[in-house]
Amino acid sequence: MSGASERSASRAAAPTSPAPPRALVYETVLVLGVSLGSSAIYAVLSIVRKLTAQVPLSAQTTTMNEAVTPDRPWLDLAYQLVGVGFGVVPALLAVYLLTRDDVSAARRIGADLRRPVSDLARGALLAAVIGIPGLALYFAARAMGLNTTIAAAGLEHVWWAIPVLVLAAAQNAILEEVVMIGYLFTRWSQAGWSWIAIVLTSAVIRGTYHLYQGFGGFVGNLAMGLIVALGYRRWGRVGPLVVAHTILDVVAFVGYTLLADRVGWL
Repeated sequence: MSGASERSASRAAAPTSPAPPRALVYETVLVLGVSLGSSAIYAVLSIVRKLTAQVPLSAQTTTMNEAVTPDRPWLDLAYQLVGVGFGVVPALLAVYLLTRDDVSAARRIGADLRRPVSDLARGALLAAVIGIPGLALYFAARAMGLNTTIAAAGLEHVWWAIPVLVLAAAQNAILEEVVMIGYLFTRWSQAGWSWIAIVLTSAVIRGTYHLYQGFGGFVGNLAMGLIVALGYRRWGRVGPLVVAHTILDVVAFVGYTLLADRVGWL
């Protein structure tokens, strides 16, 4: 397919669903309720808790990918792998719901492996576009007291830490990009929403479930939501978005693990 044809296909309206628009919106609310929507509610509660604590926001640390049973590494590994496995279930549910109406839904939203080379190339480019300004935003927000310090990995020094962090990065990417982009954009288009309304709503939700990090996390991920939406509109595939998101999280998680004890400004 030529570049022009591919762009035209990506901008085509989603296939019509037999369900009425209101039912489609209810479905998205339920999918969000068992996944990233509930994360957004908890993130709001988390930022309220941090803002009302005795310690300033900028003096607090948010630890991600924490060990569950650090004294029993074998059990902690089991916890981590189970968490990764269950973490992708909402994405699988979203694709399943789409395929009930359209058996080619996974291919249509680009949640497949048909174009690995272009997905990797576009994803790497997108990661650079998002990652470098995002890092600058994080440090600026922390300097202004609007963000916590992010400890991107809290696992013990065990042999499986880096492989698990890579898996966690991929799980985050699959969950967020398939649900927030591929699934929601399809369903809300079928419900008759405008493109602008879809992009803004998805981006705000994305920013909200990162509020636990602070206001820099909200703004940075809202901006990321807008950028990946433009990528999806141009390419019509979530594949590059998953690649970009995975790269960003791998750099954050693994980079923190390798450098935290050596670089003071982290």
